[in-house]
Amino acid sequence: MEKYSINKKWVGKDAKLFLKELGIDADPRLIICETECSHPFVQVEMMMPILPIVRVADIDEAIAKAVYAEHGNRHSAHIHSKNVDNLTKFAREVETTIFVKNAPSYAGIGAGGEGYTTFTIAGPTGEGLTAAHSFTRQRRCVMVDGLHIV
Repeated sequence: MEKYSINKKWVGKDAKLFLKELGIDADPRLIICETECSHPFVQVEMMMPILPIVRVADIDEAIAKAVYAEHGNRHSAHIHSKNVDNLTKFAREVETTIFVKNAPSYAGIGAGGEGYTTFTIAGPTGEGLTAAHSFTRQRRCVMVDGLHIV
């Protein structure tokens, strides 16, 4: 894989500015595009309002590509499925600190999900969520809807 880096002039910019640069007059909050797994939108954390979609044949290919794109950082992963076997398989393969199932990503930091609310997934050590009482990394597995008992 080629080494890509972020063009800092685009970090934090509105989706409208990206489209304007391409000659498209629109004012979306988010740009969704279909691309290959090798594309920088998938492989580099861009901090931009662009959501790349990678088409796959089945859950096994989806898991393999998601694990590859996560690059072993073990920060966070998300999946939407009612199949508990697929949820479990992905959780075991990706081994992230935060694993959100059937909910928006912010459920993994306690907003509408389980656990305490913290607004970072990477502490100063880069090891993920830490709690004030222990300052230790704990793996978190969040599930909304199926198997969610209130």
